[in-house]
Amino acid sequence: MNAGPAGWLEALGDSSLSRAMQDSLWLYPAVETVHLLGLATLVGCAVAFDLRLLGVSRHLPARATARHLLWCARIGFTVAAISGFLLFTSDPVTLAENPAFRWKLALIAVAGVNALRFHIGPFRTADEWGQGGTTPRSARIAAVVSLGAWAAAVTAGRLIAYV
Repeated sequence: MNAGPAGWLEALGDSSLSRAMQDSLWLYPAVETVHLLGLATLVGCAVAFDLRLLGVSRHLPARATARHLLWCARIGFTVAAISGFLLFTSDPVTLAENPAFRWKLALIAVAGVNALRFHIGPFRTADEWGQGGTTPRSARIAAVVSLGAWAAAVTAGRLIAYV
């Protein structure tokens, strides 16, 4: 085993978890299905909330919409992250070198930082937006960034198999 920086990737690739993901006829496709369901839940809820910020269903209060959708998005993220790690264990050295995989992780980080910035920034005043009120420009920008980052992350994830 390599003792260098990539040594942990090799160790993960030699683990019993990695072997199970590689050798089982059903485990990898089952985990991939769970990953896609988690991703669909996360991105679907994020898109619905972003569209609200951009003026769709303006009659719904933003904070109530967030309470309704964002807990579900967090569950989707957790499911996608855990299942994504399991998928990663199947071939960690190759995946870590894959440019589409790296882009996917970077875009997920962009989406995460954007969400954090939104929640500690413009969303703090969401009660003041009122039902039918105008969403602040900074919140609309965050929604556009979110939509773009998630669309690009999903695209990068899909490209992993082809790069």
